Amino acid sequence: MSFNSVQHKPNRLAGEKSPYLLQHADNPVDWYPWGQEAFDKAASENKPVFLSIGYATCHWCHVMAHESFEDSQVAGLLNEFFVSVKVDREERPDVDQLYMTVCQALTQRGGWPLSIFLSPDGKPFFAGTYFPKTARMGMPGFVDVLNQLARLWKEDRGRIEGIGEDITKAVRAHALRRSEERTLGEETLQKAYSSLARAFDPKFGGFGSAPKFPSPHQLTFLMRRHARTREDLAAKMVIETLDSMRAGGIFDHLGFGFHRYSVDERWLVPHFEKMLYDQAMLALAYTESFLLFGKERHRKTAEEIFEYVLRDMTSPEGGFYSAEDADSEGKEGVFYVWKPDQVLESLGEEDGELFCRFYDIGAQGNFEEGFSIPHISRDLETFAHVENRALSELEEILERCRGKLFRTREKREHPLKDDKIISSWNGLMVAALACGARAFDNPHYAKAACRAADFILDRLSTPEGRLFRRFRDGEPAHAGFVDDYAFMVWGLIELYEAGFDIRYLEEAVRLNDLMLGLFRDDSSGGLFYSGKDNEVLVAQTKELHDGAIPSANSVAVLNLMRLGRLTGNAEWEAEAERMFQAFSGELAEAPMAYTFFMCALDFRIGPVREIVIAGDPDTEGVRELARAVRRRFMPNKALLLRPDGPAAEKVTALAPYAENMTSLDGRPTAYVCEQYACRAPVRNVDDLEALL
Repeated sequence: MSFNSVQHKPNRLAGEKSPYLLQHADNPVDWYPWGQEAFDKAASENKPVFLSIGYATCHWCHVMAHESFEDSQVAGLLNEFFVSVKVDREERPDVDQLYMTVCQALTQRGGWPLSIFLSPDGKPFFAGTYFPKTARMGMPGFVDVLNQLARLWKEDRGRIEGIGEDITKAVRAHALRRSEERTLGEETLQKAYSSLARAFDPKFGGFGSAPKFPSPHQLTFLMRRHARTREDLAAKMVIETLDSMRAGGIFDHLGFGFHRYSVDERWLVPHFEKMLYDQAMLALAYTESFLLFGKERHRKTAEEIFEYVLRDMTSPEGGFYSAEDADSEGKEGVFYVWKPDQVLESLGEEDGELFCRFYDIGAQGNFEEGFSIPHISRDLETFAHVENRALSELEEILERCRGKLFRTREKREHPLKDDKIISSWNGLMVAALACGARAFDNPHYAKAACRAADFILDRLSTPEGRLFRRFRDGEPAHAGFVDDYAFMVWGLIELYEAGFDIRYLEEAVRLNDLMLGLFRDDSSGGLFYSGKDNEVLVAQTKELHDGAIPSANSVAVLNLMRLGRLTGNAEWEAEAERMFQAFSGELAEAPMAYTFFMCALDFRIGPVREIVIAGDPDTEGVRELARAVRRRFMPNKALLLRPDGPAAEKVTALAPYAENMTSLDGRPTAYVCEQYACRAPVRNVDDLEALL
């Protein structure tokens, strides 16, 4: 029997806001939220701390919860011999990042749930991820682990505390390291490109073998590589990967949006959770691909991602929710999969059979228990030829069927929605929507991006203008971390270039200055993950690797260079140079691990164009000049509007170099500068296109 079905007193997590912590509020484990109370109790009772880190939509977190944390035997051991602390990694990424670094160093692997054992002063001495309750398939049982660690703590505490001290010293030294400086340049970009080319899967797209992760920042780097060198393979890797993902089961063909990753090399069977940050980064990749390669299908995919986010992941106030779970009805993926009879019941026999043939929903199934994950095994043109039907007719039928089947699916039990609003992830989504608004000339996306940005700046900011990490149930909480600042600055820069509202550029400048003051490592360079407003942990960390999303340092260095060019503030570019120097050894050694940093290096190498459009922003002439810039793939640029009249004062206060870049003869005018030299101003779209 599950303890969730037993009446007993909720534990201390019942007072929390995090959906993940609330999932454990009825466990028989005497959980504490992260805080001094738990560590004081451990010290006073001479017990080690068991730290469990996960998140609300984590499948294996659910499994371990059901097997162990709802179990009376496990709860008894934890309550007797340990002080148990539960952390939502999305609320406290500083805690997660510190102890994940420990786990990866000790076990050569990581993931969630993260299981760490600490001394009462927070120093780790044992680490792992998921443990089954009892040993199986070569994995130690959690009951055995608890018994052995409790015995060792009692019998050999000195040795255990010594291990914790050594591990903590090593983590501290790693964060404060400064690698030997190396020269970064064109050869670094080439090395990153060559590594990706070797890892590319020419059959199914993507990089490496199963499991396959989208890693869209690798694709945005490859697009910059193709734009610089015109290497055909760079284009092939991008287009085939984007096409394969969109056709695969990793894409939700009924409701849109992407699942977390594929467990196979074909992109067929996903891990079904949906994360906001994946939607943002993939929308950016598909949008940029449309601009560079002109693929309408990539534009359509970006628009489908936006449709999903604006429909299902947007709060009434305009902020974006964090994630949707993989599980419903106690099983992973059951919300998303189909059997043929279910499809026919909804669509009728003729349309249902056609839909099943196109999306490979068969009697045998391609998933568990005879269910099928809808995916596209052949393109629509080939399918139309096989069916001997007109392409336009099939498009209309399939879209009608998709909508009807989506409405049928809406009646199912939905996966949990984690409705936390996280500043950093909202910054990514603001950036994506702003880029979509520019590329597709869609003001609806710009409006949604503005609402989200305004929500963060209003509801997730202190009276002094510093950021909170998350908002839920009317409450902001936790001082922001470096990615909250860096990603919001990114979003605000993109939002400024999408609509020329100077308020967003002012906020980007303000938050960027705050970020440097709070997180900069003045001795070794770069930015710490937690800063002066955050809780002091036993060690600091510095995020560099570009994983599921870009690292805060890689985004920050590109922000610094873009703001430097937008405003003419050379000190920001000098700060970016210091960051390149601080990380140059690691970047030069394995640049494929830092592909968003390689995007920043591509910007640094240049050429970079500074484009100033002068005139009344409400005139069609200014809008036409802006569209001429926005519809091109031109990531290495800074686009500024210098309005006429009194409105110019705010712009020239930020960017004094634009003071004399005025509209000529009362007509909208564009100024284009490159490599520190400016061309003659132009006043019509054709001349601007020629310059670009």
